[in-house]
Amino acid sequence: MPIDFNQQIIDEFRANQGQVGGPFEGARLLLLTTVGAKSGARRTTPLGYLPDGDRVLVIASAGGSPRHPAWYHNLLADPEVTVEDGVFTYPATAVVLEGEERDHMFARAVEADPGWGAYQDRAGRILPVVALVARDAGPPAGPLGDALKKVHDAFRRELALIRGEVAASGSRLGAQLRVNCLTLCQGLHVHHAREDGFMFPALGGRHPELAPALERLRAEHEVVQELLDRLRAVLADGDLAPQMLLAEVNRLTEELEAHLDYEEEQLMPLLG
Repeated sequence: MPIDFNQQIIDEFRANQGQVGGPFEGARLLLLTTVGAKSGARRTTPLGYLPDGDRVLVIASAGGSPRHPAWYHNLLADPEVTVEDGVFTYPATAVVLEGEERDHMFARAVEADPGWGAYQDRAGRILPVVALVARDAGPPAGPLGDALKKVHDAFRRELALIRGEVAASGSRLGAQLRVNCLTLCQGLHVHHAREDGFMFPALGGRHPELAPALERLRAEHEVVQELLDRLRAVLADGDLAPQMLLAEVNRLTEELEAHLDYEEEQLMPLLG
């Protein structure tokens, strides 16, 4: 992509919490910042990505160019990078996948979007697949209420992306879409476990008047977990119809959005 076009996407991405229009509207995008292998300057590139559990995958396609993109050469020289996902900015380590793992992940990407295969055919080279693994950035800076809202917004955005992907999936569900859903399930489970185990007891100790709200939030966590378990069970069906998955995702979305709204209403005034 021309530098000016890249910069337009970067500016729009940062101004709209990761949302962009035009040909990338509704797409999964992140901003990857690497250190120039020769210049030492920081370079930011917008890239499509694939969720993969506790990491995300990017592909060095360069739009089908016969040469690897500059960002790929940069991370080979220095794998410590910065990722912006529209909600969070975090340090990550770039790991180039090899052998069977690379081939499996690339096949999954092509199943989700045949355009990756077309890029590889056009490029005449094996397109590298890179895993971006988040590093511990320490506790969030600023008020805890802001951090909570960011986490919630990340879940809201992911649900919206998955709903769009399911609606566009056609007659069958590919492996990548199932991974997207399972990644969301795991993220929600971990987030609610941390709230139940740490944040809610701490808040309850300092604010006894919160007891009814915290009791309701814990009960809602159990309801959401039941929906997550149901979603996982549905995803295990190899012949799952997209309409069935969309119904489950919509049910989860309705319950979760109401829960997040209530939690923010009750807790954010106290968290700052």
